[in-house]
Amino acid sequence: MFSYDSLPPPKSFLTAAASFTASALLFRTIASDLIPTEHIKSLFKRFSTQLTVVIEESDGLTPNQLFEAANIYLGTKLSPSTHRIKANKAEKDDELTVTVDRNQPIIDVFQNVKCTWVLQTEVIEVDHNSNSRSELKFFELDFHKKHKETVLKDYLPYVLKKATEIKDANKAVKLHTVDYYSGTDYWSPVVLNHPATFESMAMDLDKKVELMEDLDMFVRRKEYYRRVGRAWKRGYLFYGPPGTGKSSLIAAMANYLKFDVYDLDLKEVRGNSDLRKMLVGTKNRSIIVIEDIDACGVGLQSRETENDASNSNEEDDKISLSGLLNFVDGLWSSCGDERIIVFTTNHKERLDAALLRPGRMDVEVEMSYCSYGGFKVLASTYLQVKEEEKMELFGEIEGLLKKVEVTPAEIAGELMKKSDDVEIVLGNLIRWLQLKEAEDRD
Repeated sequence: MFSYDSLPPPKSFLTAAASFTASALLFRTIASDLIPTEHIKSLFKRFSTQLTVVIEESDGLTPNQLFEAANIYLGTKLSPSTHRIKANKAEKDDELTVTVDRNQPIIDVFQNVKCTWVLQTEVIEVDHNSNSRSELKFFELDFHKKHKETVLKDYLPYVLKKATEIKDANKAVKLHTVDYYSGTDYWSPVVLNHPATFESMAMDLDKKVELMEDLDMFVRRKEYYRRVGRAWKRGYLFYGPPGTGKSSLIAAMANYLKFDVYDLDLKEVRGNSDLRKMLVGTKNRSIIVIEDIDACGVGLQSRETENDASNSNEEDDKISLSGLLNFVDGLWSSCGDERIIVFTTNHKERLDAALLRPGRMDVEVEMSYCSYGGFKVLASTYLQVKEEEKMELFGEIEGLLKKVEVTPAEIAGELMKKSDDVEIVLGNLIRWLQLKEAEDRD
């Protein structure tokens, strides 16, 4: 039978506890002296079920794309338990960039796999003599060992993809122009704040949808282009009278895809070698634009004429048609991915046929005079009025647009004149169209 009298006195308990604690401290001291800390950690990790992937900020002088992607992606995974974050906004970006600070665990779940991220830093000595030091940043990604294949083959590529989408959503589109004094690549950038969108473009709806679908297909066909052995690029020719929206369509494409625009004025380029340097200086995911190709002279002369002039002393100082063709689809054109090349012209018939063959200009889009469908887009954009609200006035305008040729730019100019009253503006437009019709008859 149990009896409290059989227990040792309390003093004996205290003595035993103190003896145990002293022994543990002594063992820890001996272990620290005899066994390096790294070996102890390694011993524990050997029996751990967790695997750690280390993602350093750079590999020597080369930035680690995965580190940057993780930094961007984890900024969207912050939780209420996160105590420290970093916020940054570049002058040319639209949104704040929020990233995780060091020593803040971020938990993400992918396909039921728990992944724990921690940003770590380590001070390394660069120069022992000058006592110079540098900070090395790296992420530690912990997860269960059995999910190694899922993390490496599925999760990390997913992080890369999502980071690209986040960057594109926050990216400020830039317009690059030729500048021989800006550096070795001859490009000078500014922010492109053009407001054009596909929704605001006064062009045939079917053409608009077809172009958007073509762009969507292009950006998702990286593996297709690689499989068929072609450079990942696509050429577009926009042609039609002045004022039909060719430049605005380029801006709408840039805003839709979040691609930078490189405005290549061939009259500013000193020769074929500079043209190649400029091509190499363009970034991936960009639109290279050569406007009014019919007016620059390069696309007009035939290659036979060019060969006759090949002995001229001035040839080295000019861009030749063959040089432009090599720019579009020669070996130099493969120095980059996901590029779009756009030519615009007011006179398609004047261009050399060599510029227009498939593989150089893959898609031709005619920008015609304003149709009734285009007018409805303009009326909605400029006046915020729909067809059903002003049926009679819209019907009269529809009839007039079938008889006269006016550009969307001309219609837009009339819609911006004289009054904020919708009926007055539409009435003035009708009278203007009637005058145009009378002029055409005369």
